[in-house]
Order: sequence, then structure tokens, then C-alpha cells
Amino acid sequence: MTDSRIPTARLGDGGPEVGVQGLGCMGMSFGYGPSDADASRATLERALELGVTLYDTADAYGAGENERFLAPFFKAHRDEVVIATKFALSIPPDDPTKRIIRNDPPYIRQAVEASLRRLDVDVIDLYYMHRRDVNVPIEETVAVMAELVREGKVKHLGLSEVTGQELRAAQAVHPIAAVQSEWSLFSRDIEAGVVPAARELGAALVAYSPLGRGFLTGSFGNADQDLTAGDFRRQQPRFTGDNAAANAALLDPVRTVAEAHGATPGQIALAWAQQRARVHGLPVIPIPGTRRPTRVEENTAAARIVLTQDELSLLEPIAGKVAGDRYADMTFTSAGRE
Repeated sequence: MTDSRIPTARLGDGGPEVGVQGLGCMGMSFGYGPSDADASRATLERALELGVTLYDTADAYGAGENERFLAPFFKAHRDEVVIATKFALSIPPDDPTKRIIRNDPPYIRQAVEASLRRLDVDVIDLYYMHRRDVNVPIEETVAVMAELVREGKVKHLGLSEVTGQELRAAQAVHPIAAVQSEWSLFSRDIEAGVVPAARELGAALVAYSPLGRGFLTGSFGNADQDLTAGDFRRQQPRFTGDNAAANAALLDPVRTVAEAHGATPGQIALAWAQQRARVHGLPVIPIPGTRRPTRVEENTAAARIVLTQDELSLLEPIAGKVAGDRYADMTFTSAGRE
């Protein structure tokens, strides 16, 4: 692996410049079973050495534990990193396993103050609405987020899992630097409405789960059999039962392309995601998650792989053949409201 730093791109018109690949930090303390804190800290440091500057977390990841875990790293590298966190998934005191979507103004103010304390920073670089509460007008939610910018608590605004129409309504209130949505060889629903709207409005697209939550790497074939009991992927339709077997067969063309490049299947999936920027004409920042330094080296190396048109054509049919939705409940995703 080379130590060359990845190139950069800008998050929206007037947004911060970041490495063309970010780091999803959720799994370091939440969602993917047991993790090694020392290995995760080493991963953060290695990512920065390789030019990764956008670090993605949320207040809902481990009920704030993910933000607390990241705080010392952010403090040590405050001028080098762009901190992205999110609000909207409230945890009921009587049931910590549940999440309630809240976009109301009092909750937003409560959430930002709590994130600032946990992160131990004076300002959040990129603050996302994590999920959309359809009972609260998005203009009202973004108006409060805009107040946070004027008050110096937040620098830039982002939205996650919004439709193209919702993005346009939000942009009319305040500039949106980034839209975060799932985008991968397995998940391409946002290309119909969200991506064109982001391009039109000058927002970047931050692609979460660009490795299909690890499935595109070939590291597991069936969540029920291959993943630990605490891994949330065991509840996702694509990775269990007959769906898992059908989707595993879709990796064959990914492996074919990988072999031609002397690369891994995961690197090809990331290279495909990176090339969405050129295909769709807007900044695209994938944020693969990992907890191992060697994996972040592999992931960032994918930014230097350029797929040919023939290879892109070979990969093109995959998404249309995927069995199962990306969540058991799609109502809180952009695809569930388009």
C-alpha cells in the first residue's frame, strides 16, 4: 500500500474542503458487535495520515458514547479534521433499545448542546438532521438549524435521508452543504430524485454504507450465521435467509473486476462510489466505516482506482437484482417518501 494522501473535494458551495473519502465512526462503539478501542484509535490516526479529514458520528450511536469516544482524537487534531454529527433519533428513557424521530425546535437545541459537551468542542463543523419527522415542516427544522449557525454553534448544515423535494424546501431556508444517504452498488434509489436535486442546488452527496455494510467486501455471506448476536445487520432483510444467498451471488462481477485491477472487491465497490462524482456531476464523499488501520489503508487506496466504461457496464445491473430492502422499515428513508 502507498502512503499517498487522497485528493480533496468541497462539501457544497462554500462548505469545507475534505478528503474525497471520509470515515464512518459508528462501528467503533455501536452497531457492529464488540470492538477494540485501541485499534479504533489507531484507525483514526491512520486515516488522518492518509488524508481522511471528514469524521462522521451521531448522538444516537451508543447513546452518545461514540461522540465521547471520538472527543480526545478531535481535541488532538482540531484544526485538521471536519467533525460531522447528527440529531433526530431520540432515545426514550424507559426503553434504550428504541429510537423516536424528533425534529422539533426544543429538541434540536437540547441535542446540539449535548453533542457539543460530549465532543468537547465549541462548534460542530457539519450538523445533520439524521432522519425526517414528517409531522414537523422541514422549513421549521432548518430554520432552527440556521439559528445555530448564526449563534456560532454549527458551521455548516446537512440533511440525511431526505427526498429531492425536501432538500429543495430546506435549501430555500438555508444553504445545505451535504446530503447523506445510503449509496452503493447495492443501493441506488437516491439516483432518481435526491442526486439530481443535490447537483442542482450545489450540495455534496455523502454516501454512507458504500460497502453495503460490509457485504460488498465478501467478508460475510449470511448475517445469521456469520455475525455476532449484537450486530444490527442480523435484523436487515438483505443479509439473512434466502435474500443473503441471492445477494451473495451478485458479487461475482465485482470479483471479476477486482481481479483485473489486483484489488479487493471492497476496493472496487468504493471506486464505483467515488466515480459517481464524475458520472453525476457533483461532489461525492463515501464514508466507509472500519475499526482497523489496515482496512482504512485498503479503503483509501480505492480512491486511486479508475474503472473503465466496460467495467462500469458489468457492474451496472447489480442494484436492480438485489433481494430485500435496505431496512426492515423503509418509511424513514428518502426512498420510502419519494
